[in-house]
Amino acid sequence: MDYIREFDIQLEREHFYAGESVCGKVILDTVENFKLRSIRVVLRGKAHAEWKVMLSGDRRTIKGDQYFMDQRQTIWGEKNLISTIPILPRGVHKFPFKFNLPESALPCSFESRAGQIRYFFKVTIDVPYASPPQGMKYFTVIGPHIDCMDEHYLKPTILENRRSTCCWCCKKGTVSLKCILERSAYVCKESIKLKVTIDNQGEEEVGLRVKLEQICEFFIDRGVLGVSKELKSVVLEYRGNPVKPQKRIKWDSANVLVIPPVPTSLINICRLIQIYYILTVSLDTQKEADLVSVNMPLTIGTVPFRIPNSDKHPVIKYEHACSHVEGGQYLAPDFLLGQVYDGNEHYLREPIVLYKPVYVTVDKTEEN
Repeated sequence: MDYIREFDIQLEREHFYAGESVCGKVILDTVENFKLRSIRVVLRGKAHAEWKVMLSGDRRTIKGDQYFMDQRQTIWGEKNLISTIPILPRGVHKFPFKFNLPESALPCSFESRAGQIRYFFKVTIDVPYASPPQGMKYFTVIGPHIDCMDEHYLKPTILENRRSTCCWCCKKGTVSLKCILERSAYVCKESIKLKVTIDNQGEEEVGLRVKLEQICEFFIDRGVLGVSKELKSVVLEYRGNPVKPQKRIKWDSANVLVIPPVPTSLINICRLIQIYYILTVSLDTQKEADLVSVNMPLTIGTVPFRIPNSDKHPVIKYEHACSHVEGGQYLAPDFLLGQVYDGNEHYLREPIVLYKPVYVTVDKTEEN
């Protein structure tokens, strides 16, 4: 509007945990005095799922929503003004606000084409004689609280599988695979602690393949059954050297399987979106993939495992999701600032990103 030179929403930082206080301020720079009923701030946390399906031969869009919080404040003016409308003098004004995030388990911020989990502030400037200006500010919630030091995550996972390349009755040519996962929960940028024993008594070379896969399940309640959708993305993949016939080797992952920044595991917290991870270890031959394989669930947490021989947690930082997995494939159009072509070549530049969720990672530089 002509009488507002600047309208901005600023937060003390861009990411928060459940139970924390979110402090910010609304900045208004006005060029003249004008009547203003109130300035209202709304804090919302919302999950949304949407995709197209075929119903009775027609292509239709189905949608579902879930709200995690809906808080409101009036930071200037009064709620019910009927007679006298106050005047806001010209100049720069800063209106502080503060909201407390609920202590309950909040799902992490998440962006994908089929569904999103978003947390944001919406500010409304209520003027009596024009359409009220509105602004939105998105921020990231780090959640839910998953501590990799919890006892049930520290128990090793041991799985074995074998397959005979001859016939099961004679038990010849058996290829065996044994895997020991030191713990089952990790924070992004940590290295998965995995030990593998391969006993190749077959007639062909076998190759080790380790794959961490992200599975996103979306569900919209429609009647008795509902509608669901599943998306899978490979987070990381490693291939080892071939193991020759009649050979037995042991392999240690060491620092090979480093998890990139990805969304936190999200199970039984949001009814629209579930996110979990599966670690698959398999042996392949030139003729057959997954000759022998084992699958192990792996949890992505928000509190890292402690550094050995220390009571302190590693230094953490916050990074955007890896671009090749579902949590980083999609960036909504409302988070991109477009540019108008004016004859120059600046329109060829990458668009400015207004918001992108971040996730907890271990700062490997500080750890070393």
